[in-house]
This record gives sequence, structure tokens and C-alpha cells, in this order.
Amino acid sequence: MRARTAAEKLPATRVWLRLFSCANLIQRRLRDSLRRRFGTTLPRFDLLAQLDHAEGGGTPSLTMSELSERLMVSNGNLTGLVGRLAREGLVRRSASPTDARAQLVSLTAAGRRAFGRMAARVRGSIDVMFAGLGQRERAELHALVGELKLSVEASHREDGAQ
Repeated sequence: MRARTAAEKLPATRVWLRLFSCANLIQRRLRDSLRRRFGTTLPRFDLLAQLDHAEGGGTPSLTMSELSERLMVSNGNLTGLVGRLAREGLVRRSASPTDARAQLVSLTAAGRRAFGRMAARVRGSIDVMFAGLGQRERAELHALVGELKLSVEASHREDGAQ
């Protein structure tokens, strides 16, 4: 039986706390940057990002329910946010042609331009924050976090939750 290294003895809770603190720090810096530079919030950016991503994948609009799932927020929280972005001309709401109960949300041209400027700033900020890691370390971290995600998803299934 081989001796365990210090890293192997590290409690999962400590790893989680470090991941959590890094995520919070990154999120706080991005939130501050978006507020100062664009007068917007991270939830607004996230919503525009989801619409941009859907558009890039060939889906020009998403239902409110799809957005709610992707953003992991309730439809109630999303309704106000979409309404404000629509009033500002960044998104458009329309009735679904296939479901009278569903409302579709899509980016406007102004929304696409605004998101493009914000996304460039966010990418630059993230590049600066990750500058202390080399390409190899970023690749390793990406792979490890991917493995963690699979482990978390598997444990969720084992708990009987869906």
C-alpha cells in the first residue's frame, strides 16, 4: 500500500471552497467591469449571451421557459428582465407561432451590437485574470473541472434526483 500524498488527503470540502471563492471573485470582477463600462448587470449580460449562443447555433429565438432553464432562474424573475431589455431595444418578444402560451425572445440588431462589445470586454477581463496560468495549466484545469462536473452529475443521479 503506497503512502497518500498531501493532495490526495485534501478534503473535498476545501477544494469546493477554493473553487467557490475563485468563481465568486471572477464573478465580482466581471460584475464590476460590466457596471462601470456598460452600466449593465451580469444577469443582463447572461441573458444576452444565451440569446447570442442560441442564434449562433441556428436558433434565432428562445422561449421564456428555455431561457429560464438555461439561466437557472424562475420565469417570474426573467419576465422583468426581458421586459426591461425589450424597452431598451436590445431584445424583442413575439408570440410563438406553434404555441399560443409561449413567448419567444430574440436579440435585436442593437442587442447584438451591445452584446458584442460587452463580450469582447468580458473575454479580455477573463484573459487578464487567467494570465497567471499557462496554456498547459488552463488545459489541465479545464479537463479537471470537466471531470468534476461529470462526478457531480453522476452523484445527483445516484441520489435519485433528476
